[in-house]
Amino acid sequence: MKIAIGADHAGFAAKEEIKTVIKALGHAVIDQGTSAETSVDYPDFAEKVARAVASGEADRGVLICGTGIGMSIAANKVSGIRAAVVCDEKTAALSRQHNDANVFCAGSRVMPVVKIAESLKVWLQTPFEGGRHQNRVNKISAIEKSR
Repeated sequence: MKIAIGADHAGFAAKEEIKTVIKALGHAVIDQGTSAETSVDYPDFAEKVARAVASGEADRGVLICGTGIGMSIAANKVSGIRAAVVCDEKTAALSRQHNDANVFCAGSRVMPVVKIAESLKVWLQTPFEGGRHQNRVNKISAIEKSR
């Protein structure tokens, strides 16, 4: 898979480490920034990653900020994006199985990088279950279309 990844200043160091994890799992990385720990605005990077996923340039996205919350709010403004804040392997698996999440969001101030990496591995390997969950994902898409 092609994975777009982005971070703000709070998530920069974690992003750099997570890129190695993604590559080690055999995936390609599309780094959407930031490139330093200098203060930046997280919505800029959330939008870049979300648009890469929505357009098909990337198969999935990864966003890292202080908590993951701001990134998920911003990414979810892009049509077709289902960004989930992941805090452990369980939420990683469920966000894929039940919600078909296509953007993984994590917080470097609330999770150690090793935990982000473990959760991301689960997230990347977990398929969407479809079935009864497909109807719910369709309803999310319908909300987007009604805006």
